[in-house]
Amino acid sequence: PKGLRSIRFLRGFPILVESLANGIRALNRSADLADDGDSGPMTKGQVALTLLMAFGAAVLLFVAAPHLMALFMEYLGLSGDMKGFSFHVWDGLFKFLIFTGYIVAISFMPEIRRVFQYHGAEHKTIHAFEKGGMVTVETARQGSRLHPRCGTTFLLFVLSVAIVLHAVLVPLLLMMWEPSSAVLRHAGIVLFKILLIVPVSALAYEIIRYAAALEDGFRARLLRAPGFFLQLLTTREPDDGQLEVAVAALREALGPESPFADRFESPDPTVME
Repeated sequence: PKGLRSIRFLRGFPILVESLANGIRALNRSADLADDGDSGPMTKGQVALTLLMAFGAAVLLFVAAPHLMALFMEYLGLSGDMKGFSFHVWDGLFKFLIFTGYIVAISFMPEIRRVFQYHGAEHKTIHAFEKGGMVTVETARQGSRLHPRCGTTFLLFVLSVAIVLHAVLVPLLLMMWEPSSAVLRHAGIVLFKILLIVPVSALAYEIIRYAAALEDGFRARLLRAPGFFLQLLTTREPDDGQLEVAVAALREALGPESPFADRFESPDPTVME
């Protein structure tokens, strides 16, 4: 609901879910356009199932797997138990390694490299728009392919906030609830971490908004640096054709009635073909 998305420290999670849903719808639209006509677009049920499967895969990779890896470090004597900070540092480190490893691995795929080029084109176009003046391929080309409000930065803050909240809240939970069964105890903590995705994403969203709004300076550079580092992996320098598509996409997203419409050149009907 719009009301929830306007409330600070609550809006992060619904915006995250909305972004995931929009991403799946965009992929569905892209597949539909590229389809040879043998199959139609995904139904709402299929989209919901895809979103559910994506969420399940994310939980497996970024919640369950890092927890088990941190548990293995405890077994090796390199970490304390779940009541200690070191356990959650290992957990967060494994989250980060899985995330960056996944990005590096898929970056070798030609299709993904092209997606990363379009990602860079998007950032360059947004920079041109935020500077004022005309938004063209020429002005977009001058911009950086890194942007402080990128979703990559959001995910990094999610990982960082998760480490802190897990280190504080998991020991508190174990003070009130600690079953004798190790399996039940770890299963319960994993479920608790899944539920913490809501406040973690909400707090991470506010941090990235704060970092993006800061004027250029040491504090801003410090907060943005880790996200920019990850964006070096998720963006590539685009060609002029990709910049042209990005400019056209922003123009269409704003709409012909937008007060910024005069900052774009007349649409070229061949761009999106």
